[in-house]
Amino acid sequence: MEITSAVRPLETFTPTRAAGQRDVLSLALDPMPHLQVAFVGVGARGQVAVTRWCHIPGVHIAAVCDVSKQVAEEAAQHVEQLGKPRPVVYWGEMAYRQLCQQQGLNLVYVCTDWLSHVPIATYAMQCGKCVAVEVPAALTLKDIWQLVDMAEQTQQHCMMLENAVYDHFEMAVRQMAHEGLFGELVHVEGGYAHPIGNRWTAWRMEYNRLNCGDVYPTHSIGPACQLLDIHRTDRLHYLTTMHTNAFLGKQVYQEVMGEPCNSFANGDQTSTMIRTVKGKTILIQHNVMTPRPYNRMFQAVGTQGYAAKYPIPEMLISPEAAAKRGLEIDNNNTPLTDLQIETLLNQYAPPFSSEALSTAKQLDSRGGMSYFMDLRLAQCLQQGLPLDMDVYDLAEWCCIAELSKLSIEHGSMPVMIPDFTRRNVLR
Repeated sequence: MEITSAVRPLETFTPTRAAGQRDVLSLALDPMPHLQVAFVGVGARGQVAVTRWCHIPGVHIAAVCDVSKQVAEEAAQHVEQLGKPRPVVYWGEMAYRQLCQQQGLNLVYVCTDWLSHVPIATYAMQCGKCVAVEVPAALTLKDIWQLVDMAEQTQQHCMMLENAVYDHFEMAVRQMAHEGLFGELVHVEGGYAHPIGNRWTAWRMEYNRLNCGDVYPTHSIGPACQLLDIHRTDRLHYLTTMHTNAFLGKQVYQEVMGEPCNSFANGDQTSTMIRTVKGKTILIQHNVMTPRPYNRMFQAVGTQGYAAKYPIPEMLISPEAAAKRGLEIDNNNTPLTDLQIETLLNQYAPPFSSEALSTAKQLDSRGGMSYFMDLRLAQCLQQGLPLDMDVYDLAEWCCIAELSKLSIEHGSMPVMIPDFTRRNVLR
């Protein structure tokens, strides 16, 4: 497909797949019915993850690890308090290497800072373990290709822990779209917009100071790519990105870091437009600076319908599609009522048991999406199924950070998005 532009798009290097190395598309490993999971990084997010996994049937928390001995010990004690056997405890900067060598482990679950994700994940795969990594799993194309190559070399699962795709609304709309309820999808949107307050850490703030672009794209792009079946029946082609000046960056930096800031690279608002090989478009946005309510900007635009979640749920489908689902509407431009939307969402509710739904709501104030993510990961490993999100999803969603930066630095020029599957064809 040609790009109709007088400006030649920027391209990045795609390494050649090594001889004997195979892709991991639809990878399914032998079932792991008695799943043994280890956690690296068990501070705030890590301990919450440990809690969730203690409530998943057929799971044994085999080990916990942190740079802090106290934090690691507290996590082990927490597992015991929840009525589970005490896991092996590791601590120290490089202790994850001992953990990854522990016999019997099936999955290493990584909840450390962004910069340490790749070395931990690659070592875990080298040790024959599947790995799940918090978002964003990698920050550069070099690191992304390292994860892709290691997953292919070892034939191990490498999944990014993107919980937004397990939001009840997003899951239901995705199923509706795959069944053709909105006709053919032509455009989808996503975003991550709200001041993050106490979630600013020194390393996250410093990364924003030094880098422009959408530095946290996965909550935005993940649900969008799943709607469009990316690297399965379509593929990301190229992007272009624009951002505002950093009107608040220096101020927020000083508030968080306690010292003045002379320059701040990342704009307050970043917008990225992506075109797919099949001619669909994706718009994602990032803004963690200006005051506004939480918004993931989720939208699905089809030839026969529409769905959006923020600021309030909205849906529009054809009278024919509505009638098949027991709903009555006047014409193609009549939005569904709140009650009709609720009815439709219930019809397309994700296939989790009532017990799982109840547990999810108890453990996760955001409707249970993190628990659903973990539960599905566990179920796929236990049953020997391909994962919902593979290493190529990880690559496509993470690459937006560096590619959007590249576009901005070149006057919002188009930038080609690599085919991380290296097949150059649509499956």
